[in-house]
Amino acid sequence: MAIANYAKLLSEAHRQPDPQRLLFVFARAELPDNPDTQQRKRFEQGEGGVLTPALCVDKTLDELSDMESLVVESRLTGVAWDIVFVAALAGDGTNPPTSEEAERPLQRMVEALQMGSIDNFLAFDRRGDAVDIQ
Repeated sequence: MAIANYAKLLSEAHRQPDPQRLLFVFARAELPDNPDTQQRKRFEQGEGGVLTPALCVDKTLDELSDMESLVVESRLTGVAWDIVFVAALAGDGTNPPTSEEAERPLQRMVEALQMGSIDNFLAFDRRGDAVDIQ
């Protein structure tokens, strides 16, 4: 099943048999190092560039409500972002993973994104719409 938006992600996460903790990596679009003229032009038109992890956090489903709330909370950090990547981490049947248990998977997620490996994550824009990154 395709998840078209953040609200659907939360709905599906709530339906899982094991409690979930969601992992978030907020990334900003930037020009690559030494961009050529075409890359610069596409970036100025809102296309292309590279996505650089800027902020990460993990949250239980009880700590989440909607995309607008997530955006508002992220503003408090002062860190600008364009796309948020999300992954889920299942609990033990009774409890979601702790923040400490999520630390290493979250770090691996950041490392994967730095290497350009995005296939295992969902991506959403600031409106909460799923983004297909090619």
